[in-house]
Order: sequence, then structure tokens, then C-alpha cells
Amino acid sequence: MEEEGREGEGAESQDEQRQSEEQDPEPPPEPVLEDSICVDRGAVERLTEGLLSHYLPDLQNSKRVLQELTQNQVILLETLDQEVTKFRDCNALLDLNALFTEAKIYHNKLVNIRKEMIMLHEKTTKLKKKALKLQQQKQKDLLEKEQQREKELERERQLTAKPAKHS
Repeated sequence: MEEEGREGEGAESQDEQRQSEEQDPEPPPEPVLEDSICVDRGAVERLTEGLLSHYLPDLQNSKRVLQELTQNQVILLETLDQEVTKFRDCNALLDLNALFTEAKIYHNKLVNIRKEMIMLHEKTTKLKKKALKLQQQKQKDLLEKEQQREKELERERQLTAKPAKHS
């Protein structure tokens, strides 16, 4: 109960202090540190050892766990790099397959062009033979016409009247 009374008094005094600060804008007095604190060195060492013995195993365990995690992370990064390399190889393989497919298409086109050229060569050869035969036939016809004309001229000469020789 006394504590409640003290807390109530502290609250009232704080309110009074706030009101006085609002009215008087003076800075509050700075706390004074006493240099005359007496500390037992043995107690400090025991407290330090106790603190270290309490937190050091957990910190060492955390350090070990972090090292394991770092090692696992390195392994995962290497594995991920290997997987990325595999995907690149797969993409290169797909590109290679596409290239082979395209090469096959162009090969088929070349085969078709070759067949067409062979067919055109055969046709031109046949046409040349036919043209040669026609030319030879035409020359033969012209020769026959010329021979026929010469025969007709010879016949006309023979038919023309010849003066008779007096004997």
C-alpha cells in the first residue's frame, strides 16, 4: 500500500513538474554521475565467467549452425549452377535439333531441284534431237525440191523445140 501511495505521489509530482516545464522552459538539471562506485574485481570476473558460460555454448552452437548453413548454401549454389548448365545444354540441343530439321528441309529442297534439273535436261535433250531431226528433214525436203526443180528444168529443156538438123 505504501508503494501505491508512492506511485500516486510520483505521478502527482511528475504532473507538477510537467506543468512547471511548460510554464518555464528551463532545461532539466543533468544527472550527476558518481565516480565513487566501488566494484569488487572478483565479483566482476565471476559475473563475466557466469555470463560467458551461460551464453558462449549457445553462441558457439549458433556459429557452427551458421557455418553448416553457409556450406549447404555453397553446395546448393554449385548444384544450381550445374542445373543452369544442363538447361543451357538442353536449349543448345533444341537449337541443334532445329538446325538439323532446317538442314533436312533444305536438303529435300535441293534434291527436288536436282530432280527438276535432271528432268529439264532430259526434255531439252529430247527437244534438241527433235529440232535436229526437223532440221535434217527440212534440208532433205529442200534438197528434194531442188532436185525436183532441176528435173523439171531438164525436162523443159528437153521439151523445148530443137531445130532439126538437115541431113
